Amino acid sequence: MSDESTPESTGPQRPAGGPRKGRRRRRGLLVAAWTAVAIVVVGGTGVGFVYAKLNGNIRSIDINRVLGSDRPRKSPDGSENILVLGSDSRSGGNRKLGGGDVSGARSDTAMIVHVRRGHRSADVVSIPRDTLVLRPACTDSAGATHGAAHAVMFNSAYSTGGAACAVKTVEALTGIRMDHYLEVDFAGFRKLVDTLGGVTVTTSENIDDAKSHLHLKAGTHRLDGRQALGLVRTRHGVGDGSDLGRIQLQQAFVRSLVDEVKHIGLLTSPKKLYDLADTATKALTTDSDLGSVNSLISFAGGLKDIGASHLHMITMPVQYDPADRNRVLVDKAKAAQVWAALKNDRPIPADATRGTATGDARGVVTP
Repeated sequence: MSDESTPESTGPQRPAGGPRKGRRRRRGLLVAAWTAVAIVVVGGTGVGFVYAKLNGNIRSIDINRVLGSDRPRKSPDGSENILVLGSDSRSGGNRKLGGGDVSGARSDTAMIVHVRRGHRSADVVSIPRDTLVLRPACTDSAGATHGAAHAVMFNSAYSTGGAACAVKTVEALTGIRMDHYLEVDFAGFRKLVDTLGGVTVTTSENIDDAKSHLHLKAGTHRLDGRQALGLVRTRHGVGDGSDLGRIQLQQAFVRSLVDEVKHIGLLTSPKKLYDLADTATKALTTDSDLGSVNSLISFAGGLKDIGASHLHMITMPVQYDPADRNRVLVDKAKAAQVWAALKNDRPIPADATRGTATGDARGVVTP
């Protein structure tokens, strides 16, 4: 997620630091953070109109129809791959969130979630928005065609051709079929955090970023929606100031959010549960296979047993572009190790990320 329409200087300023492990055991999966609230309220009420209301909130896109049959094959082993995007594609509330005047839709957070066979473990691979890629020719949901483009930023796929073009670009990049698509918009993200009553994080150093309007002293904070949105947009003043550092903050916050969501329903009123479900489903755009509450319940229900010790989060292996330090290039040899691991439903080898560019922000924020 980002607060700017175009990236500014992101070059590294200091060497990367080592990772810090979280001390609290966390359960859940990235995708479940956005859908679990709907599952709790629907499962607890059994009232027909609730289903109808929540179903009406969800936007869906028929990715399979738009992309046709010229795609990687589905995995035969029961594993699944989900492309998760964070965007400001919906007008209205997103216009009030700041970050400058931006026309059109943007997607500045992209994660491939690979759920392994048996649904007991998962890998999450973040794709930096500043990565220079080949964007294949694609058709958007309105039927307009867009030609292929070389050495363009990854997030241009979404702004050019929407969800279908983003999916096609990821499949071309990885050679892996995306079985599902989930998109969460900025305005809904902010409201979800507020409806939850905030999310607790701990910062190991001060964060002072005028661009994202976030100012936090080192210590533990209960973030409201605006602060949480500022955190996942922050890139200045943490790590090396790059988008890679922002990705590390986003991954840390997702873990905090999942930890928060897993406790709802224990001491929460039915009214609050419904408000959470209503907010979460309004924030979602899905592929057509997940475009109903029942489908989301079935999908997320298969993920609920994945614990933190079985969830592996990395950033796609990249190196800074020597011709432009504001961009990154795919480290093809190391990325190939990642894609091979996902294709074969095997753990990602540690060597796949060793020596690649990092944002030097890991451990700045912890649950």
